[in-house]
Amino acid sequence: MIRLVPRTENSAAWQLATPLLAVLATMVAGGTLFAIMGHDPFAAIRTIFWDPIFGAASGYSRPQLLVKAAPLILIASGLAIGFRAGIWNIGAEGQYIIGGVTGAAVALAAYPAEGMWIFPAMVLAGALGGWAWGMVPALLRNWFGASEILVSLMLVYVAQKVAAWMAFGPMKNPEGFGFPGSRNLQQYPAAANPELVAGTGAHWGVVAAAVAVLATWFLMSRHIRGFHIRAAGLAPRAARFAGVRPQTLVAFCLGLSGALAGMAGLFEAAGPAGQITDKFGTGYGFTAIIVAFLGRLHPVGILLAGLLLALTYIGGELAQLTLQLPAATVQVFQGMLLFFLLGFDLLTRFRIARRITA
Repeated sequence: MIRLVPRTENSAAWQLATPLLAVLATMVAGGTLFAIMGHDPFAAIRTIFWDPIFGAASGYSRPQLLVKAAPLILIASGLAIGFRAGIWNIGAEGQYIIGGVTGAAVALAAYPAEGMWIFPAMVLAGALGGWAWGMVPALLRNWFGASEILVSLMLVYVAQKVAAWMAFGPMKNPEGFGFPGSRNLQQYPAAANPELVAGTGAHWGVVAAAVAVLATWFLMSRHIRGFHIRAAGLAPRAARFAGVRPQTLVAFCLGLSGALAGMAGLFEAAGPAGQITDKFGTGYGFTAIIVAFLGRLHPVGILLAGLLLALTYIGGELAQLTLQLPAATVQVFQGMLLFFLLGFDLLTRFRIARRITA
C-alpha cells in the first residue's frame, strides 16, 4: 500500500521530468491503442513523431512545423502569463477567431487598394479584436465577480457564431458563386501573409511568435509587472500588501492574452487559412493550453512544447494518409498528453511513501 505525502516545497527535478515522462507515456499509451485497433504501433509512432522531420515527406513537413507551431506559441505565451497569476483564460479560441475576423475586415474594407499600411493595420485590428474579446471576462470578473473560466469559454461559442454570420453575410465574397466565406486574402497582395524565406514556412506569424517568447521572458524575469504576476500567483493576499492591484492585473493578463490570440488569428486568416469561413476556428486556442502547461509556463518550454504539438498535428495528418488512421488521432494524442501531464504533475507536490499498517 502506498500514500501521497505533501512535499515541503515543489520538486524542481520532477518539474523538469514531468513533461518528458508525459510525452513518453503518451507514446506508450498511443502505441497500445493503435495495436488494439489493428495497426502496427511502432509504425504509427514513427509516422507521427519521426517521419515529419526525418522521413521521406520531411521536405514538405518541416516547413509546416513552423506554420503549425507559430499560433500555438503565440497564444500560449499570453495564456502562461495569466496562468502564472492564477487568472484562467480558457477562451483563447474565441479571441483567436475574433482577431481573425477583425483583421480580415480591415483588408476587405480596403480591397482592392494597395499600400504598405494595410497589413500592419490588419495586425493591429486583429490584436485589438482579441484584446476586446478578452476584456469581456476581465470586466465581468472585476465588476461582478464572475468566473473568467466560464465567461471566456462561453464566448468561444459566441465567436464561432460571429464568424459564421460574417462568412454568410457581411464578409461573404461577392464573387464566390454563393458559397460562404470571404475573399481569399492570399490573392490580395497587400493583405497576404506570405512565406518570408522560401522553403522554411516562416511567415510574419513565426516572427511574432519569436518576439512573444522573448518579450514574455523579459516581462516575467526583468520587469516589475512580472514580479506582480508571480507574487499574485504564489501568494495573492501577500501580493496585495506588496502593492499589487488584483483588478488591474486581471485586466492586464486577460487583455494581453486576448491580444496575442487575436494576432495569431489574423496571421492564420491572412496566411494558411486565407479567408474567414464558418469553420475558421481550428482549435489552436484550446491546444495552446496544453502547450502552456507542457512548457511549464516558461517561455523556452512553451517554444519547445509548441513545436512538439505542431509535430502531432503534422504527424497525425501524415498517419491518416499513409496508415489510414482515424482523423481523431491528433485529438487523442493531445488529450492523452494533457492527461499524463496532469497526472505526473502531482509528483511535483507530493511524494510516494509506503503506508505503514498496524
